[in-house]
Amino acid sequence: MRDQTVLASAVASQVEEHARWGGVVPEIASRRHVEALPQLIEQVCHESGVALAELDGIAATAAPGLVGALLVASVTGRTLARLHAKPFVAVHHLEGHLCSVQLGEPLPPGPYLVLLVSGGHTELLRVDGPGRYQRLGRSHDDAAGEAFDKVARLLGLGYPGGPAIEAAGRDGDPRRFALPKGRVSRPEGGYYPYDFSFSGLKTAMLRQVRALEAARDSVPDTAAEPLPLADLAASFEQVVAEVLVERSCRCAREQGLGTLVLVGGVAANRRLRALLEARCQRDGLAWRVAPLAYCTDNAAMIGVAAAQRLAGGQTSCLDLGVAARLPLEQADRLYEQQPCF
Repeated sequence: MRDQTVLASAVASQVEEHARWGGVVPEIASRRHVEALPQLIEQVCHESGVALAELDGIAATAAPGLVGALLVASVTGRTLARLHAKPFVAVHHLEGHLCSVQLGEPLPPGPYLVLLVSGGHTELLRVDGPGRYQRLGRSHDDAAGEAFDKVARLLGLGYPGGPAIEAAGRDGDPRRFALPKGRVSRPEGGYYPYDFSFSGLKTAMLRQVRALEAARDSVPDTAAEPLPLADLAASFEQVVAEVLVERSCRCAREQGLGTLVLVGGVAANRRLRALLEARCQRDGLAWRVAPLAYCTDNAAMIGVAAAQRLAGGQTSCLDLGVAARLPLEQADRLYEQQPCF
C-alpha cells in the first residue's frame, strides 16, 4: 500500500479526568465520546478542506474495546455512511495499531514481525499482508502498558503509568535493582520462547518497595531517606524494555523474519525504542516504529486500516454491532455480508 498522508487529525483526550480514578472509567469514557465526536468531525472536515460528501468511505472501530465507547463511534460512523451514501468500514482496533507504522516510513512487503505493546495488549504477530496475521507470542497476564499503570500507582506517580514512569526514571539508575524477567512455563516442560508475563515483576516491585519502606521506618525520622523513586522507575522500565526486545528479536531471527515493527502506546517509550534499535542493528534486523504522534490510540491509524480494506474491496454491513473481544485473526469477520454480532 502506498504511503499515507494525514490531511487532518484531532484527539480529544480524557486523561486528566480518568487520572482522578487511576484508570479509565467506561461510563465516563462513553459520555465524553458522545460530547466530543460532533465537534471533532466538524474540526477535521474544516482543517482538511474535505466535506463528508467527498469521502470514499467512513470508518469506525468495532472491536475490541469498551462496548459503550465502541457503540458511540460505530453508531456515528454508520449513521454518517447511510446519510451520505458512503461505504462503511468497521476496523479491528489492533489492525489499526498495525497500520499506524504506515504513517511514517514505508514498510517492506510481508512477511514481517510486529511487536504490538499497549495498555491492553502485548503480542508478537507475523504479518503476511492485510488481514493475514499469525500470533507467535503474547502476554499470559497483564499487558506491558497495564503493568506500567499498576507500578506507577504503587510508586505514587499517577496515571497514565507509562509516561509517569519514564519521566520519573529519566535520571535514575536502571541497574540498581535486580528484577525478574518473567517466563511462562509449558505444560510439557520448558518455557514458551516468545511469550511474556509481568505478574512476577509487579510482585517483585511491591516487595522491593516494602523492603525499602521497612528499612526507612527502622531509623530515626531525621536520618530516614525518601524512596529512590528514580532508580525504582528506571529499573522497572529497563527490565520491561529488555524483555520485550530480547524475545521479539529472538522470534524474528528464529522465524526468519528480517523486519521488526514496533507499534502501540508503549511504543512511545524512549528507552524501549533505543534498546530495540540497538538490538536490531546488532542482530542484522531492519526495524520500523510508529511515529510518536500515532503510537497511542488515534483515528488516523483506523483510517489507514480502513483505506487498506476499502482498497481490497471490503466493506462492512450497516447492521454490524460491536464486540468487547475479537481475536485479530478473526478481523475478516467484520466484512461479512451478514453481521457477525
